[in-house]
Amino acid sequence: MPEPPVPHGLDDQGFIAREGSLARVPVVFRPAVAAARDRLLDLFGARLHSAYLYGSIPRGTARVGRSDLDLFVALREEPTDADREAVRALGEAVDKEFPQVDGVGTLLYGRGRLLSELERYNLGWFVACLCTPLLGDDLAEYLPRYRPDSLLARETNGDLALRLPRWRERIADAEDSEEARRPLVRFMSRHLVRTAFTLVMPRWNGWTSDLSEMAEVCGAYCPERAEQLRTAARYGQEPVGDPQVLRSYVDDLGPWLAEEYARVHGVKAPRPQD
Repeated sequence: MPEPPVPHGLDDQGFIAREGSLARVPVVFRPAVAAARDRLLDLFGARLHSAYLYGSIPRGTARVGRSDLDLFVALREEPTDADREAVRALGEAVDKEFPQVDGVGTLLYGRGRLLSELERYNLGWFVACLCTPLLGDDLAEYLPRYRPDSLLARETNGDLALRLPRWRERIADAEDSEEARRPLVRFMSRHLVRTAFTLVMPRWNGWTSDLSEMAEVCGAYCPERAEQLRTAARYGQEPVGDPQVLRSYVDDLGPWLAEEYARVHGVKAPRPQD
């Protein structure tokens, strides 16, 4: 069995170190970030509690014309459908104006939900460890510190079995073209690799957001799936529009991973929307 990469991503007390910083945002992406920041303020005003960056841009690993701009927004109250439509339109406008980004995605939640007991080891962890403050009062100040343990694994990615039927519906409903399938391949590839990583994260006792490294870590513990995971990590960065890839995700890799996850970590606590 190959040795996994040396564990890292923790502080000197064994907690997951927060990723990213505004200082790491590459110069070429800063105009897009500034535009998104200013437009969020204009859109929500006093209703905005805080906003964050996450993903490759604040980690300093983004690729010009290939990486998306990921935003996380907390409102003082629960968002409405109109709010979700407004941030979708904002993202489309920023994406169109700044060719250095390949899409803009915004996660939108209310402050109360993010600080709730139910979300402490899911959305709360996401904000505290994977998000870089951009605007407002940092919610990480109200959240605990996190270790790469089985509780965190279960509450972050222990719902894959629920997702697979929805994925099958999305695949069936997608237009029969490579262009329509590529975003699905990218999204599902990333999700599966990240879930595979958190399956073995407590054994590895470290943290990484690098898809290739995630695949290598899980592959070292699950060598029979190593090549599939390496390929999925590659498609998470350079997606193809092959329908067979999508079928393999929902008929083979996904069901195996969901079953193994439930066996090792249990099932994520149900959410009202489930």
